[in-house]
Amino acid sequence: MIGKSDLSEFVKKHALSIFQRIAVAEGKIHGMPAADVAFHEVGALDSIADIVLVCAGIEQLGIEKVFVSNLHDGTGWIECAHGRFPIPAPATLEILSGIPIKQIDEPFEFITPTGAAIVAEFGASFGPMPRIKVEKIGYGIGSRKLPNRPNALRAVLGELDEQSGGYETDTISRIETNIDDMSPEITGAVMDKLFAVGALDVFFTSIQMKKNRPAVQLTVLCENADVTKIADLIFSETTSFGVRMDQMNRLKLERKFEDVKTEYGEISVKLGFKGGKVIQVAPEYESVRVAAEKKGVSLRVVYEAAQKAASNPAP
Repeated sequence: MIGKSDLSEFVKKHALSIFQRIAVAEGKIHGMPAADVAFHEVGALDSIADIVLVCAGIEQLGIEKVFVSNLHDGTGWIECAHGRFPIPAPATLEILSGIPIKQIDEPFEFITPTGAAIVAEFGASFGPMPRIKVEKIGYGIGSRKLPNRPNALRAVLGELDEQSGGYETDTISRIETNIDDMSPEITGAVMDKLFAVGALDVFFTSIQMKKNRPAVQLTVLCENADVTKIADLIFSETTSFGVRMDQMNRLKLERKFEDVKTEYGEISVKLGFKGGKVIQVAPEYESVRVAAEKKGVSLRVVYEAAQKAASNPAP
């Protein structure tokens, strides 16, 4: 229906992706391929309308990034096509895997699988609202009367505050744990495994723990969606019994890779831009190493040549 419609490619792509998220979750729960999932509640016309209209609205408003508030669901039970299940519904939890969610003491379902799939599809980060210049505010009011809070969904449209100074911005998660009883060989191997599952950065800091024990603090920076698998790996591969987590806002340079010509051959460099101007030039180590070994010169010589070539490109 959606694929054969006259909807834009953007709407088709994201609407179908949202339904795929739901199908994958339902398939995992019921032990069947996503293609064999029979939609019930989420297949109703109102759910199709919800998904398609959200996608169309995001496109028409020209929204570049969606920030989602902290997710909360209620407690109790819900009756669905497959019986009675505790809240959050199984499909909702599966779809939100890797995204922080908390229960509140309200006996109602606040997040449906449809809603979960929409925020999982578009959410760039989950947490407090970033600094923005508010342009428009919209409200959606539900019919159910809640005793302790308004039954309302609020959407805020605006521009990120110029405090970012023209840099790219995003929100990532930081996970930390203190370790004082693990072999350094294992510690090093853990770093490799963390990078392999998607960690953005991993580092160790020397610390002093109780009973005068020298130890290390393991810090991992990762995308918010990767928190669960990073924590799983820490618990399975280290001696940690607990981790600390928080979210951090970042300012970043726009990045791209280029090959520059030097007297030692072509060298791959990473360029950092702000407002279209090159701010940072970082030759890639492996590219520099290969060239240095081939030409029989030091790494520093090739590194400096690549920096100069990237900073002063030929006309």
